[in-house]
Amino acid sequence: MANMTRQIAIVGIGETQLGRVPDKTSWELYCEAAEMALEDAGLTREEIDGLLTCGSLVEPHSHHHIGFGEHLGIPVVRFSDTLHTGGAAAAAGLQIAGAAIMAGLCEAVLVAAADNLLSGLTREEGVAVMTLSHNPEFTIPYGPLIASLYACQARRHMEEYGTTIEQLATVAVATRKHAMLNPQAQQRTPITVEDVLGSRMISSPLHMLDCAQVSDGGAAFLVTTAERAKDLRQKPIYLLGAGQAHSSYDLTIIPDLTTSDAAIASEAAFRMAGVDHQDIDFIQTYDCFTHAPIILLEDMGFCKKGEGGTFVSGGRIEPCGTLPMNTHGGLLSCCHAGVTGGIFHLVEAVRQLRGQAGERQVRDARIGLVHGSGDLLTNHATVVLSGA
Repeated sequence: MANMTRQIAIVGIGETQLGRVPDKTSWELYCEAAEMALEDAGLTREEIDGLLTCGSLVEPHSHHHIGFGEHLGIPVVRFSDTLHTGGAAAAAGLQIAGAAIMAGLCEAVLVAAADNLLSGLTREEGVAVMTLSHNPEFTIPYGPLIASLYACQARRHMEEYGTTIEQLATVAVATRKHAMLNPQAQQRTPITVEDVLGSRMISSPLHMLDCAQVSDGGAAFLVTTAERAKDLRQKPIYLLGAGQAHSSYDLTIIPDLTTSDAAIASEAAFRMAGVDHQDIDFIQTYDCFTHAPIILLEDMGFCKKGEGGTFVSGGRIEPCGTLPMNTHGGLLSCCHAGVTGGIFHLVEAVRQLRGQAGERQVRDARIGLVHGSGDLLTNHATVVLSGA
């Protein structure tokens, strides 16, 4: 694949109200986020000739990308698809959009994701729809919740490496500290490690506060060439590197519950970008449950395997830490609207690199890493971004 380093730029972002938005359907959230991104960039619908969506769990559509283009009123696009890689979809979408532009298939791609998972479904329906993507023959008949499947990974990591429930809770506390600085975040009440451990057990060792939010919300971003970006409204945020890795999606065939293919995706992104771990000023990584960032940080090489619990302790990933993580509040405290969750990490990275993050702004942020993960940490996409 052609090297996209600094040739592709994000030029517009949009984010709807997050949390409970009972008066909007998933289609309306999609359109609102897209319109905000267009306004942010200073582009019109007629200038968009590429379209990628992440579908909807509440209002599924077999040709979602086409339906969305129709809802939004885009006359015609030359490149269009719906992404089906769960939490990895947004970061993967950026790479796919960039590749399509480099190939001459289109010039400006809108990537959008939205859903009304909180107000559009009951609690039982929401849990069911999140679980049903897994193996219908060997997993679903045994009745696990999505949290039960992830809990197996957390427990295995604890058994193999001595990771503690207190270290898991540290991730939730650090993420909440970031969320407290974000007016958009769904949860902004301070929490302590003791609060996490005292919250209701969902699936051992995961407590309620170890688990991501269920949310309504949407976001979108616009991708075009670095050359065209120079003439648009906002400071361009350049794609330095990107990588993907996809293996399985079912617990019964994952070879190692404590190691993921994030190593493959991130290594490709670092290699393309020509940067190393010490160059990263902040990281936005998937955090559906508190053990997920611990495993992903290890696999991406920020610390050695088995040392993730220690790595996230001591304030390193908190506001003003040496590696601020999920500065918007992540899935744990800001917003998790199902398969759309990863897009909020990417939009936050753009804000940070523009210097538009307000109270939560990372000082002198130049290079950020965004990592999305889908299913049971089995689908991965990493992008390295720069505002310089």
